[in-house]
Amino acid sequence: MAVSESEKSSKHERKISTLSLYSPKLSIYLLAICVILLIILQIQSLHTPPPSISWNFMHQCQKAMNSSTTTLNDCSQELKSMAWKLRNTITFLPLKDLRYSSTAQQGHTWFMSSMYDTHEEGEVQYQKFPSEASKGRILCLKGNDTHDGSWNSYALAWPETLPENATLMKGLTFVSYNHYNYDNIWHGLSAMVPFVAWHIKNQCAMPRRWILYHWGELRTKMGPWLTTLMEATYGQILNVENFDGIKDENYQILTCFEEAVVMRHNEGGMSREKRMEVYDLLRCKARVYCNVSLEGRIAEVNEKGVPVIGMTMFMRTGARSFKNDTAVIGIFNKACRKVETCRLLVAYSNNLTFCEQVKLMSSTDILVSPHGAQLTNMFFMDRNSSVMEFFPKGWLKLAGVGQYVYHWIASWSGMIHRGAWRDPKGDHCPYPDEDRRCMAIYKGGKIGYNESFFSEWAENVLNEVKIRKAEEIASKKNTSRISNACGCT
Repeated sequence: MAVSESEKSSKHERKISTLSLYSPKLSIYLLAICVILLIILQIQSLHTPPPSISWNFMHQCQKAMNSSTTTLNDCSQELKSMAWKLRNTITFLPLKDLRYSSTAQQGHTWFMSSMYDTHEEGEVQYQKFPSEASKGRILCLKGNDTHDGSWNSYALAWPETLPENATLMKGLTFVSYNHYNYDNIWHGLSAMVPFVAWHIKNQCAMPRRWILYHWGELRTKMGPWLTTLMEATYGQILNVENFDGIKDENYQILTCFEEAVVMRHNEGGMSREKRMEVYDLLRCKARVYCNVSLEGRIAEVNEKGVPVIGMTMFMRTGARSFKNDTAVIGIFNKACRKVETCRLLVAYSNNLTFCEQVKLMSSTDILVSPHGAQLTNMFFMDRNSSVMEFFPKGWLKLAGVGQYVYHWIASWSGMIHRGAWRDPKGDHCPYPDEDRRCMAIYKGGKIGYNESFFSEWAENVLNEVKIRKAEEIASKKNTSRISNACGCT
């Protein structure tokens, strides 16, 4: 059958049109459009965060309230189910993480290791619960074991979904980790200083309770000296938590805290200025507590108006005491008598109450004492007071950096460390001089004396203090540094 010319022409045009759809140029054009659309969609998705589970659920509940087929009771049941899941997915971790046992005193310590500290330049390092860092979660503890820290653990939980059988304690809780102990006044004080710094920085916030840990083990008290200092500082009876209550199958008590501050690094990270601010407050609060004048040593002058110089020999008995107390006292008494206004006091650290020590240090310009915890009391003296320290044989080579702690506290509290005398003689060690086993012999050694050195040393320090105090009284400069923080005036 014949086909007309018009029909042939129409078929030819359709064929050309069909073929053009598969041309390379068109394919590239379409591909480019798809890529551009995909990029646009991707950019939009980056600017629109995915909805959270809680938002999705709340949206479903809103729809449920407007729906005739779903009841509000369904949403309530779903909320209870979610809360149950949150309560039962809380993970308790060991208080001491043995991965950091070799560096327990450095950097990211082994105590509560899952979070880093909050640390501003020069300020204390601490953990705060709840906080942005904890994502609003509060601290929970199963931490009442006093013998084996590996049984103690902690977890973080949202206040609305605490673990089952948990007791919520209201108010602010201070949680302390101390690598040493709370009986030695130096080691205990170094653990408390950061809490006082945080107290000052946070509008003098008051703790309702304290929780004390030593290597992950619970401690239920501080030494008497430290307890009294903290009660003087905070103006309230010290409440140290001992976790009395119902124990679970592992003899643990589950407790959560409405608000908690955790310190793990003692004074680490604090600037000298911040430490001095803390010691100023501790000095002021202790003097108020013990009814000691806040005017400082500049107020004590003789009938001629010349400032009195108080020299105190703070003696020890037993380890690191002087072999001949009488001879050493006589040397310093002779040097003191050469200065018109010098007054010498001799006291023993083991038979003084806290307030007796505060009063003694408040009347002291020059503290003369063997190396030992009693030297911690130096911060009760006015700023710029002097310290003279004495060591038994062997400490310089074998004692490590710990022998310098009273150099440090002198600097941190605004005192002047006038150096140390190290006895070249002492008990014999059967090992080479630098053998660490010798330290067991030298550690508690007795201290001898060198009359000519002690006399010259005492004379030089007395003359320097005499000049300084004369300059202070002329300028009416008070060195007691009364703190104006937290109401201490």
